[in-house]
Amino acid sequence: MLGRSGLSRTASFRPENLGQNASYMIGNLCFTIFVIGVLVFTIIAATYEPEDPLFHPSTKITTFLTSTSNATFQSDNTVVRTGEDFMVANQTAFSTFINVTDVVETKDVSADEISLSRCESDSIGPIDCKDPEVFHLMMKVVIERFKDIHFYRFGKPAPGPEENTCDMAWQFRPKEGKTATFYKDYRRFVVKRLKNCKLSVVRIGDYHSGVYAKKKHKNQKPGFEKVPGGQEQGGVSFPVVGETVNDSLPVVESENAFSRGKYLIYVGGGDRCKNMDHYLWSFLCALGEAQYLNRTLIMDLTICLSSTYTLSNQDEEGKDFRFYFDFEHLKETASVLDQQQFWEDWNKWQRQDGMSLYLVEDFRVTPMKLSEVRDSLILRRFGLLEPDNYWYRVCEGETESVVRRPWHLVWKSRRLMEIVSAISSRLNWDYDSVHIVRGEKVRNMDMWPNLAQDTSPDSLISTLQDKIEDGRNVYIATNEANTSFFDPLKDKYSTHFLSDYQDLWDENSKWYSETKELNHGIPVEFDGYMRASVDTEVFLRGKKQIETFNDLTNDCKDGVNTCNTTAS
Repeated sequence: MLGRSGLSRTASFRPENLGQNASYMIGNLCFTIFVIGVLVFTIIAATYEPEDPLFHPSTKITTFLTSTSNATFQSDNTVVRTGEDFMVANQTAFSTFINVTDVVETKDVSADEISLSRCESDSIGPIDCKDPEVFHLMMKVVIERFKDIHFYRFGKPAPGPEENTCDMAWQFRPKEGKTATFYKDYRRFVVKRLKNCKLSVVRIGDYHSGVYAKKKHKNQKPGFEKVPGGQEQGGVSFPVVGETVNDSLPVVESENAFSRGKYLIYVGGGDRCKNMDHYLWSFLCALGEAQYLNRTLIMDLTICLSSTYTLSNQDEEGKDFRFYFDFEHLKETASVLDQQQFWEDWNKWQRQDGMSLYLVEDFRVTPMKLSEVRDSLILRRFGLLEPDNYWYRVCEGETESVVRRPWHLVWKSRRLMEIVSAISSRLNWDYDSVHIVRGEKVRNMDMWPNLAQDTSPDSLISTLQDKIEDGRNVYIATNEANTSFFDPLKDKYSTHFLSDYQDLWDENSKWYSETKELNHGIPVEFDGYMRASVDTEVFLRGKKQIETFNDLTNDCKDGVNTCNTTAS
């Protein structure tokens, strides 16, 4: 048997059988590879999730938050992107703006049937701002005057301080607006009745000059809008810049309400005085965990501003969250309490109401493990060793796919955005913008060999002549301290800089008085982060946006031989 078996195997390898056997073996091998490939592909297809940049670790999110491949201005590691930057503009909502024809069609016909006697009596009396004819005229004139914006809502005119003045408010967006934001303006109109009894608008005041129309009065009749609720579509609210800001601290209604609540607080850690992108990445982790656990987040409203943004080049404590972000929107859309107020209430009621505390001192304790905790307060305490004491570590690993950072809850400060709106309005929302990086980089010829020459006035005039038409308003966002350096550009363009608008934050401004009140009577400095934020946002609202490292120079943003790295 053994001998026969051996002969059989030997026979199979005879020369006349080799070709057949080789083909058989190759066929089996190919089939095996095919089966393995199908299995691997099936496993990958079943487990793959598209890459979401919002859920990268902090080392990658910093790059994502502050840059895009074509936006070098945003990538200066100064200003972070917030919730409204990620919102998709609802084109249906934004396309239903008010046209002149809409106003004419709604005009009250009876208003035209004015008797001669009434006309003569009205001509010597005050203008009736409640008259539909006056309202329609003011709307029509505004729409025809400001051709670079779309109007979505007009408020009823309010009588001004003089007999022939009326104040009117409206909600609008720039025609070429890229962000999902509405703006509010209110201006003073001087209205005159001509000899033929027709009304005429003699003058329209400056941005936010119509203060009598600023607030909506009780029992005030609605104005005119094409689609009700323009600032909210499909359950998603959009920022409205220009409305009165109410960012007072939320308070607990009663002892009973406090004792029934469930809370989460983060204490300590190494996030203090870090860059704003780091701060926001960690804060949103805490807010995301609070929402996942269905708990109220106890937040410290004080911020330590990194030396990156301060005029003193030192870290500065004592800043307020509300200086930089929209706290009104946050408290209306999320459950948050101020840390100081919370501890006062805790010390008053914790013992007598039997409220308990659950301490967590390891960031590796995931929110999923805390979901069954019934204690009133979960306190996460972070140590001294970096980077394990960063708050965002809680949201790493398996937690990334469970706890989603609620970006939509954090918007930019509407006070700062109102400065942006004021600057853009003074330019009639009709300007181009140029970002010019100079500063320390122009002095480092080893890393940026061409930057100094490429951003010189002569080079800028040569480069911009094919990009921006002569005579245009040009907003220049730059870190060049001496703006007179760009004076030669004035021969071709009407140039504007952030420093031209200091009246919007000086001691006589609305921003100054409101932030001072917010800061317990202490004046607030318009710091480097605020300047960079406003400068960035005004730049981004230009019709044409010319960027340093894409359009003005071939140097790499981060220095020699880094262009490919930056683009990735």
